[in-house]
Amino acid sequence: MLRRQGARALIGTAAVTLTLSIAPAADSATLLATTLYYDDTQAAEFKSAVAAGAQAWNSTVTNVRILKAPAGRRAEIVVIADNGWPRAQLGPVRSGGRVTIWFGRQAVTQGYNTTRIASHEMGHSLGLPDRKPGPCSSLMSGSTGGVSCTNALPNASERAAVNRNYAGTRAPAPSGGVLVDAP
Repeated sequence: MLRRQGARALIGTAAVTLTLSIAPAADSATLLATTLYYDDTQAAEFKSAVAAGAQAWNSTVTNVRILKAPAGRRAEIVVIADNGWPRAQLGPVRSGGRVTIWFGRQAVTQGYNTTRIASHEMGHSLGLPDRKPGPCSSLMSGSTGGVSCTNALPNASERAAVNRNYAGTRAPAPSGGVLVDAP
């Protein structure tokens, strides 16, 4: 009986050691980041701009990741191309929630940068309101940055606000209002 208990203890210790030695090391930022998925199946000609807009956020914030939804997965951010002005529901959207971005062709026709539009509208989904009027260096200045503005990256205060919106488990409720980005 004593031998059997000793053998079980050794097997248990070996299993724990094996588990610890083969488990991948986790990056704490990755563990803490909220992952949101976007659906671009209705984004028409703007799919690459949507991907670039998501990348602009992914390269600058740490508490949230925006990824293209794999087939069959429900997305939190739905992007729809239409003929109006770009607009989006105001977040911050949470995992399991849903907001819509309407990627309006009217702004593109007038010469606004498509990646900036995508990144700006995703900013609304992440909880940022418009900051108009504003300079090109402010992503959330939207159309007031002018048609020559191609900056698609959030500035320091915009990045900090999104990181705050996705820090921890308690979060403000989204307003659900739609923000239209016409000049």
